[in-house]
Parts: sequence; structure tokens; C-alpha cells
Amino acid sequence: MWAVIAGGGTAGHVHPGLAVARALVRRGYEPETIHFAGSSRGVERDLVPAAGFELTLLPGRGIKRQLSWQNLSSAGGLTQAVVQAIGLLRRLRPAVVLGLGGYASVPCALAARLLKIPLVVSEQNAVPGLANRLAGRWARASAVSFPGTKLPRAVLTGNPVREEVLRVNRDNDRLVARASLELGEGRRLVVVASGSLGASRINRAAFEAVRHWADREDLAVHHVIGRRDWQELAHLRPDLSRAALDYKAVEYETDMPKVYAAADLVVGRAGASSVAELAVIGLPSVLVPLPGAPGDHQSANAAHLAAVGGAVMVPDAEMDGTRMVEEVDSLMKVPGLLGAMGQEAARVGRPDADNRVADLLEQHAHSHHHGYRGKQQ
Repeated sequence: MWAVIAGGGTAGHVHPGLAVARALVRRGYEPETIHFAGSSRGVERDLVPAAGFELTLLPGRGIKRQLSWQNLSSAGGLTQAVVQAIGLLRRLRPAVVLGLGGYASVPCALAARLLKIPLVVSEQNAVPGLANRLAGRWARASAVSFPGTKLPRAVLTGNPVREEVLRVNRDNDRLVARASLELGEGRRLVVVASGSLGASRINRAAFEAVRHWADREDLAVHHVIGRRDWQELAHLRPDLSRAALDYKAVEYETDMPKVYAAADLVVGRAGASSVAELAVIGLPSVLVPLPGAPGDHQSANAAHLAAVGGAVMVPDAEMDGTRMVEEVDSLMKVPGLLGAMGQEAARVGRPDADNRVADLLEQHAHSHHHGYRGKQQ
């Protein structure tokens, strides 16, 4: 085994890990020499095997920051996970371990330290999470996505982005993407998307905004509501089937790259993957950071794009229908503004982040590694 990639829980942790794994495969490492370790409750259960990599699931759940009975049982699960992680790394003997953050990265980071296997951590957010703050102490390097992220031995790599998003070229793909979404000529497309479950505040604001825009023939709104809010907010969803506005509401969007290619403006949360994808594609956005995110990391992510003029940031508490209409209309009415914002966003995009993290892994891996089956010749 050459590398163990550990961590996950959410798509925001797993997709960057898969992007790095694919970068290693492109360099000639056999897929079977790259092994993932995740948690039995995380999305990695589905995403990693689907991508063609082997996965070991560790027991236990994340530890909350306050003392509780659940924490005591979590601590028991963590101890068990550390024992299993030590067994796993002893058996696989990888040259290097990559920690992605999230619960499962902690036992593997501890095991790597005990077994003296080089560890690299990859932090997706501007403010590091608890797992990486812990693992960063023992890491040879911390791959960070934003300048100024406080982790030991930080190296600015950017946040690795999914291949299908990297392939989006708005200039070349726009017409085909718009045709496939059945958008009329002369309509500008606003995409509202706030994560796989949905964000009630943003969805409610969008419902009010589209009612306000009902008579607009120059506008289209593609609204990705999310799986939880699709049910919970069904009674608020407007029926605009007879309106001039082209309004489409979907529960979940399976082809986000196509929607990005067609979009003129995106309104949504400021998760690490979203911010990295918007920057790489060069898409202007209105970002509404998730309140109460650990370390307020979404505000820090959004501020990075807003500082260069690639995005406008609106606090969650201020986002309602009126504010959404104001922000979108004011950006749309200045000729050339959206294009200029897109260019500024693209300037801070890092399409080579997957390769930069792969470079770090090669740099810090045990070169005298015995269990390593080598690159393809």
C-alpha cells in the first residue's frame, strides 16, 4: 500500500480526497495501492467504492465539544477506532497517510504517529476544524486551501476540486448547457443552491424573491432546494407555471457542473467545496455563510472571495426575499459586472490543488518503503 487517505463524514471532506487519489493514479500509482479509511456514518460509504477505491470503515462517531453521556460513549468508540486504525496501518504499511479532517482522520493520524508513518493533513476551510488542529501537530505538512490558515507547517495548495467541475469551461460549454436546461434566449440564469439538505433561510428568501420576479421575461431561476427542505417547505413553494419568469425547483441536482456552465450568478452557502468550485470555474456569487459553523469557517471562506471582488457576502440573519432581490438586481444591472466578478473569482481559483497535495505526499512519503508496489511502468 502506498497511501492511506483518512477522514470524511461529509462530501466536503471526501471529494477532495478522491481528487487527490485520482491525481496519484494519473501519476502511475495503481488504484489498489491507495486505501481510504472512513467512518461508518459518513458519505464515504457510497462515494469511495463508487470511485473504485478500497475503503475500511472505523467505528464510532464525532465528539461534541461539550461534556455529555454521548461523549463518553463516543470516547469509547474513538478508542476502539484508534485500535483498529493501528491494526489497519500495521497491515497495510503505507508510505504516507493523508488526513482529510472529519472524525475518521483522528484515529488514523494517531496511528500514523505511533507507527512513525509520515502524515500530511489537508484542510478545506479557511479556519481549520478540530480534527486537523489535533492532527496538524504531528503532520509533516498541512495542505491549506486559503492563505493565512493557522496550521503547523502550512503549505498553500488550494482545495482539490472534483474532475467534472474542473472540466467546466463556461465560454465553451455555456450554449450546450443552457440548451439542455431549456433556457430561452436572452434570459440570465440565477442558480440558488444551498447544500444537499437545503438551507431554510436561503430557500424561504428564494421563494419570496421569485414571486417578486414573476413578471420578468429576462430572468431564469434554477432552485436546488435540498432533500430536507423539499418536504418541510413544500407548502411555501410558489406555483409560477403561468408566470413570465422561468422558474425551476428541483429537490437535488445530479449534474451541478452543467448548471454551473449555464449560470450567470450563484446564490448559496460558503462551504469549502462550493467556494473552491466557484473560484475554479470563475462564477460570481452571493454567499450566505452558515451561522454557527465551527470557528465561523464559512464566513472566513466567503470573505476570501468577497475580498477580491468575486463574491458578495450577506449574513444569514439579513437574508430574506427583499435582500435577495436587491443583491441580484444590483449585480445584474451594471453592464459587465458579473463578468468582471467571475474573472476576479477565477484569479484565486486553484485548479491544480489536487496535484499540489499529491506533490506533498510524494515529498514526505517514506522513500525506503518496502510494502510499496511501485508505479506502473
